[in-house]
Amino acid sequence: MTKHHDTGYKELFSHPEFVQQLIEGFAPPEIAAMVDFSTLKNHSGNYITPLFEEKFEDVVWSVAVHWQGLTARVFLYLLLEFQSRVDPGMSLRMLHYVACFYQHLLKTKVTTPAQGLPPILPIVLYNGSQRWTAREDIYDQVRPEPPVFLRAYQPHLRYYLIDEGRYTREQLGVINSPLSGLFEVENAAGDRACLQAAVDRLVRLIQADPNKARLDWLITRWLKRHLRRLGADIDLKQIHSLVEDKAMLAENLESWAKREREEGRLEGRQEGRQEGRQEGEQIGMRKGRQAAAQETSRNLIKLGVLSDGQIAQATGLTVEQVEALRAAAQH
Repeated sequence: MTKHHDTGYKELFSHPEFVQQLIEGFAPPEIAAMVDFSTLKNHSGNYITPLFEEKFEDVVWSVAVHWQGLTARVFLYLLLEFQSRVDPGMSLRMLHYVACFYQHLLKTKVTTPAQGLPPILPIVLYNGSQRWTAREDIYDQVRPEPPVFLRAYQPHLRYYLIDEGRYTREQLGVINSPLSGLFEVENAAGDRACLQAAVDRLVRLIQADPNKARLDWLITRWLKRHLRRLGADIDLKQIHSLVEDKAMLAENLESWAKREREEGRLEGRQEGRQEGRQEGEQIGMRKGRQAAAQETSRNLIKLGVLSDGQIAQATGLTVEQVEALRAAAQH
């Protein structure tokens, strides 16, 4: 796991229910159709990567997959990426992480070179504010594209991207799993009304799940962390269950939204008064400069040396204004 790792998501994906919901709801359907989710086994652990010299905690599961009369154990390698910017080097990082993981399997005798390396499905789960644009296959970063006879010798590894922000409310709405509700909550972070609606839907999804009690406990912990990251000005200590305390949470969210609206109006009024003061000061300065220019013009007129055009040029007044001042002086 990278330094952008979110402990809330790490905890969720240490439970098989969420891994199953991720594959069933967000991976290609042909993959979910082959998977026997009853065989999910957690292999998560800590590894030292010599290239990047960092310790990362990965979410790694294995599961039995059946196809064409064969059964094999496939490793699901989940890299949870929580950062605001897209990482153009992700395909290189993933290539390195997978190589280190294979090395770990050999070192710990999970497999041997003679037995072969097991299939792997690398997944990047990304929840940044920008949409993901980085290349998803390391081969696509080889530039220029090598001639045909060299292509077989280039590295090939593609990760499967799940970019939460690309899913609309309508798309998430047809995926009836608590995980889709979590994604909707994250996507609605900037809109308090949408956030409340997403939390309400999440509660309904939890209530409909056969593992309601455990999911309620896990998701409540996750949501409290999420609201703290948003800077929610609400008391979360009294929220122990989304299902049992949904009314209290709704009241707190509405109070938070109301305070934000009031603060926004107050800030708007303060900005308005500030702009008014600044405009008044500017008007006063313009009037002061105008009065000074007029006084200078009157003195120059009394000297009788310069023409009206020259006085206008010297003071910044118009010729018509100087002529009016001369006419007033003569009367």
